[in-house]
Amino acid sequence: MATSKSRTSSFSRNLTAVPSSNTPGLKYGPNGTIFISSGIPDLDKILGGGFALGSLVMVMEDAEAPHHMLLLRNFMSQGLVHKQPLLYASPSKDPKGFLGTLPSPRPCKDDKDKSRDHDPEQEGLRIAWQYKKYFAEHQQTFDNTRDGKHEYCNDFDLRKPLERHFLSGQHIDCVSILHNSDLGALRDRCATFFTQFPRNDGSITSAGRIAIQSFCAPQCEYSNVEWDMLSFIRSLRSMIRSSNAVAVVTFPPSLLLPSVSKRWQHMADTLLSVRAIPDEDKELANLLTGYQDMVGLLNVHKVARINTQVPVILDATTFSIKLQKRRFLVLECLNQAPIDGASGNSYGTSASCSASSRTGTLEF
Repeated sequence: MATSKSRTSSFSRNLTAVPSSNTPGLKYGPNGTIFISSGIPDLDKILGGGFALGSLVMVMEDAEAPHHMLLLRNFMSQGLVHKQPLLYASPSKDPKGFLGTLPSPRPCKDDKDKSRDHDPEQEGLRIAWQYKKYFAEHQQTFDNTRDGKHEYCNDFDLRKPLERHFLSGQHIDCVSILHNSDLGALRDRCATFFTQFPRNDGSITSAGRIAIQSFCAPQCEYSNVEWDMLSFIRSLRSMIRSSNAVAVVTFPPSLLLPSVSKRWQHMADTLLSVRAIPDEDKELANLLTGYQDMVGLLNVHKVARINTQVPVILDATTFSIKLQKRRFLVLECLNQAPIDGASGNSYGTSASCSASSRTGTLEF
């Protein structure tokens, strides 16, 4: 009897090994996965917590609109708010000038009172506001660092630039890949950056972020050497696996051969794509609700799987990109617009039943 009680199953979960998220900007998930925020609260919820440490995130750009810059700006700003070192590579001549376009986080006080200030119909519902705190507790479960100085994920105001004190005293490294004939210098720069965040069994004091914009831009001299670019992505993925960092790489797939683009997509742990919406697409306007408020579409093609072989099944893979009050980036599921019953049997069984009621009795 004593031996049977002392036995433990090999499948038992060791709850004592789960660390606590004392480091600002980090969140612990299942299977020992550690997340950092993407800078977009809706995207963190879609991906199950954010970007996993040690993963490579790739974003396919749209040639007609720079919507990928919205994701990149929020990702970089969130890291600077959490005082996480940043390496930014861009095909522009002055990458440091891009830091002046990063958005600023919304104050917490405005975040708490935004619904009350902008909803005059509910000003007299004092009893309802008393119960609102219970709903706020459910929202705070997604944010593990609310008691700290900064939240896990902030709402960023795209019209307000990031304050200077976030840019001063930070470990920010900006690299221009415009006139580089090969990617050896950028590879060495990334390898040096990863040495700051070795992965070990101890506690994590900080995490790093790498943002590479328009990796295969035509103005780069190495853009015609497809094998060298693929080799860089492979080495970047192998280096980031053994570090506490996340790399986000954006690239325009239209400039690559279809076979090369597929290889790049296969190398990504998390694969996203953005697409612009035409201003006057009548067919799409009749199909989707809230079409006038959309600025683009976001597709989630792949979600990182760390320490598990179980695929992540999302409720939806296509989301609308909206700018709330033209300031805050919001992702919403697509909703089909209601269709007039006179246009035909468009709702399947429900439409067939309504149509059959006109003709006569139902036959079973």
